[in-house]
Amino acid sequence: MSALKQQLADTIVTSMKARELERVKVMRNVQAVVKQIEIDRKIELDDAGVLEILQKQLKQRQESLAIFTENGREDLAAKEQFEIDIINEFMPKQMDDDELAALVNKEISEQGATSMRDMGSVMGALKTKTAGRADPAVISRLVKEALQG
Repeated sequence: MSALKQQLADTIVTSMKARELERVKVMRNVQAVVKQIEIDRKIELDDAGVLEILQKQLKQRQESLAIFTENGREDLAAKEQFEIDIINEFMPKQMDDDELAALVNKEISEQGATSMRDMGSVMGALKTKTAGRADPAVISRLVKEALQG
């Protein structure tokens, strides 16, 4: 079992003992998504796979939060924010903008990338190096800016 799946299971048990029912609900939901994907694909996910699922779950909730906030549904927005906070506990520390920009520039120079045609290979390499620690949309924007001059 991957360390991240074990951490999720341990946290569920701890939260159940502390009678934090809403927290348990969110974590069980995430755990169910992980198990469903493992069953569908007939594989056991490693930490990278679990992290990818956590990122997707986080993104879904952030999109819902934006919609609920825009439509004045503060009750539903608060619920989504609560779930985002819980999922974030399992995410690795996020890279700051300076750290990310330095990594992007380093990767571009290492690959000798000079135009937008090279963006795919740069993004592929950065995706593995920043897994779970940076938003792919931010990375994409930085790479585009760097390649366009």
